[in-house]
Amino acid sequence: MSKRNPNPLRHAGRLGLIALIASLSACDPVVLNPAGDIAKQEASLVVTATLLMLLIIVPVMALTVYFAWKYRASAEARYEPEWHHSTQLELVIWAAPLAIIIALGSLTWVTTHTLDPFRPVARIAEGKPLPADVKPLEVEVVALDWKWLFIYPEQKIATVNELALPVDRPINFKITASSVMNSFYIPALAGQIYAMPAMTSQMHAVLNKTGTFTGFSANYSGAGFSHMRFTTLGMKAGDFDAWAAKVAKGEAGDNAGALDANAYLKLEQPSEKEPVHRFASVSGDLFHKIVNLCVRPGKMCQNEMMALDARGGAGKAGIYNVAAVTYDKYGRESTVPVVAGRDNVPAEARNKAFVRAICVPQGVANPLPADRAAAAAKLSLASPARNPLS
Repeated sequence: MSKRNPNPLRHAGRLGLIALIASLSACDPVVLNPAGDIAKQEASLVVTATLLMLLIIVPVMALTVYFAWKYRASAEARYEPEWHHSTQLELVIWAAPLAIIIALGSLTWVTTHTLDPFRPVARIAEGKPLPADVKPLEVEVVALDWKWLFIYPEQKIATVNELALPVDRPINFKITASSVMNSFYIPALAGQIYAMPAMTSQMHAVLNKTGTFTGFSANYSGAGFSHMRFTTLGMKAGDFDAWAAKVAKGEAGDNAGALDANAYLKLEQPSEKEPVHRFASVSGDLFHKIVNLCVRPGKMCQNEMMALDARGGAGKAGIYNVAAVTYDKYGRESTVPVVAGRDNVPAEARNKAFVRAICVPQGVANPLPADRAAAAAKLSLASPARNPLS
């Protein structure tokens, strides 16, 4: 009895299937099996849209194989070089894709409005409407380099790289950034929302399961981007209240004290793999100052400057205001403009020196840090006779 030789193609196919199963075993299907109602609706949208598109893709792929086989050279099939039109085929070719596009367009239109992140949630879960007496939890989110700051204004506490949320309670996120654009994303909760400096975005969501979930930045933001992750804790309402009370008393561990302007400016400095910090108290207007780029004492807030501009500006004095909010020229809020040999002068004097620098001909002065010392030497900033604003 002869021994049968194994088919090499079948053997390769089995190995490929084993490799595929092994690689997929490490995948976390959180996007299609999330813990929040908004994310569940988004997952349903993804599945529905995919199935609708497969109604076109699958027949096209199948017909490609069928026609290749039917009209192969060795088939000796009927040859009709003059054939050019079929009304039945034209109807199928155009009607089917058109119907799919109409269905996808209608679905997208409806879900774009119902899942709008700026729109407050209308239900806790499917078949579970939002009670009229339930108040959303406010959470202020700040994307830092390279960590996340979460401020709870009602509880007057804050955390770094740890977000605790009560289940079955709407959450209203207000999101901003300190320096560069980031993206706030918790796959188990809802879709990603961009975080940008000097502006506020929003996201309304609700978490329906207790547990530990991962959040991260979905937008590249520099060297520490890959470690810009945080832990999301889903808690029952009573457990969340107890957690917040412990943080406020400094009993939750990793206590960092009070989060005031000075603590924030220190926290804002770039760092990677930042551990969890918990602040027992927070300055009431800190988030407002972060958004308006005026955490540093003596710096005019952006909304104040806009109010002045709306009333016609402040004349020559307004030039100093411009220098006070030249945020993008220096990077993050915690970076201080430094004039060579004048590090300890008041902020107003530094601003005047900076205005003096930007009023000279192009090429003489450059406000970037590397050229600031050379610009100071060329301009003789200490000489009042050369000050065009005096």
